Amino acid sequence: MMRESSVIARATEAGALALETKVPVNDLTRHVEPFLEQLGEVARQVIASGYFVLGPQTKAFESAFANYCGVSEAIGVANGTDALELALRALGVTRGHTVAMVANAGMYGATAAMACGAMPSYVDVEASSATIDPACLERLLKQADPRPAAIIVTHLYGRLADMSHLLKVAQVYGVPVVEDCAQAHGAKGEDGRRAGSYGDVACFSFYPTKNLGALGDGGAVVTSDPVLAGRVRQLRQYGWSGKYRNELAGGRNSRLDEMQAAFLQVMLPQLDGWNARRREIAEAYSRGIVHPCIQVPAVAGEEYAGHLYVVRSADRTGLQAHLASMNVASEVHYPTADTRQEIMVRMGHMPTLPVTENLCDSVLSLPCFPELDDVEVSKVIDACNAWQDYG
Repeated sequence: MMRESSVIARATEAGALALETKVPVNDLTRHVEPFLEQLGEVARQVIASGYFVLGPQTKAFESAFANYCGVSEAIGVANGTDALELALRALGVTRGHTVAMVANAGMYGATAAMACGAMPSYVDVEASSATIDPACLERLLKQADPRPAAIIVTHLYGRLADMSHLLKVAQVYGVPVVEDCAQAHGAKGEDGRRAGSYGDVACFSFYPTKNLGALGDGGAVVTSDPVLAGRVRQLRQYGWSGKYRNELAGGRNSRLDEMQAAFLQVMLPQLDGWNARRREIAEAYSRGIVHPCIQVPAVAGEEYAGHLYVVRSADRTGLQAHLASMNVASEVHYPTADTRQEIMVRMGHMPTLPVTENLCDSVLSLPCFPELDDVEVSKVIDACNAWQDYG
């Protein structure tokens, strides 16, 4: 009897501890733990090699990542924002141009465009997907004079935008498409193509929290256009055509280093499995959260990489406070539309984007990362459904 009571006591204690433990939005310690020995070994190999920038590790990762994305070229750069800037520069975007983009994605596209001397031209999004609305884009391209020099299509939260429709619109008006895949590594359309293989050029971030993350900053530009690839390779290293021969304006010092390239080679084979687990968690949330004041996204297939699981609520502040009281972390991606950012307002008139502004006021990201266990998933669902002080 004492033994049975002891077991029950330990189980009760474990259950109480589980309730007290905070469920994080992400946990990089858990993410890299299974690979510590392997990562340490490749780090030692890089150190011993004497190659630290633009060496064999970078070339090997570029080849593997291009093959994974289904394109012929991948160029490693320092980070995802540099990837966007260099892709735009390779397309010839410069001072006086505009770049069409959404305003609900953290202002990364605008930052890249303005670094080229161009200005963002904002397009509203679809309410269901939070990605660029093809109809709104077509209206902009039809009315704009001159037309934008490029379109940045952001696959927000890891969900592919409506590429079939968007590419048709872009083709009609002769505007190149830059895919922003910073949150969509491995997302796959119904046609079997992966994010990064649709546009003229595409950009990735390997920031540690991404679906494919390094242990520091990193990024890549991918394309099947050898001319664009050649320009990006020059631009990432001062605009050089050869050592100390600067021939292309707008060059930067933006290179993926050997250590991060080696780490990414360890991680890349895990990506599809990680994405599958993210979708599994997302499906559990979408089926399990039934609160009348929490709008959940529809269950999705491989077109969704599950980078972020984002719900909507008219009382986001109340929901977030309730979740915190239940030891469930949450974040807002993203609270302020570009058009409401002080830096943009100072530049002059900004368009009204009703869907974008509504989303920015209501979105909330719940914990969603591959190492989240089923007990934690249930805790998040139960916490959402237990919310009472709403309205």
